[in-house]
Amino acid sequence: MEKGTFAAGCFWGVEENFRNLAGVTDTKVGYSGGTKDNATYRDVCSGTTGHAEVVEVTFDPSVLTYKDLVKFFFEIHDPTTLNRQGPDHGDQYRSAIFFHSPEQEAIAREVITELQKETRFQTRPIVTQVVEAKPFWDAEEYHQKYLAKQGLKVCH
Repeated sequence: MEKGTFAAGCFWGVEENFRNLAGVTDTKVGYSGGTKDNATYRDVCSGTTGHAEVVEVTFDPSVLTYKDLVKFFFEIHDPTTLNRQGPDHGDQYRSAIFFHSPEQEAIAREVITELQKETRFQTRPIVTQVVEAKPFWDAEEYHQKYLAKQGLKVCH
């Protein structure tokens, strides 16, 4: 099993999308990319931690490649909006790929290069950050698989 960590706005909907993808064996929502240890939702929402809402995805690379996971990530959010997804805004909602190895970094950058050649990204460039994975802090239990617990498929 391998891990991938992605930020694409509110982690509830992002997790639900990844959770239902063939080859994904587990998902966890949490916070990463900032400076505060053991960050909480309240801390992250204050805008002072530098953390993003992220989804840590555990996947079986014999079923789903990391490249396919990255491509899927770009299908489920708008990578051209800085610190905003839908009605959510702030740096905790930024688009980011937190890579766990040099291979993951290379794949993420390769996919971005490929996508930027597509017509849809020629007027609004991709602003997704590609940064080394930092410590991952689990979100509170009520956030884990939130949409599934509520019987919902999407946030908005």
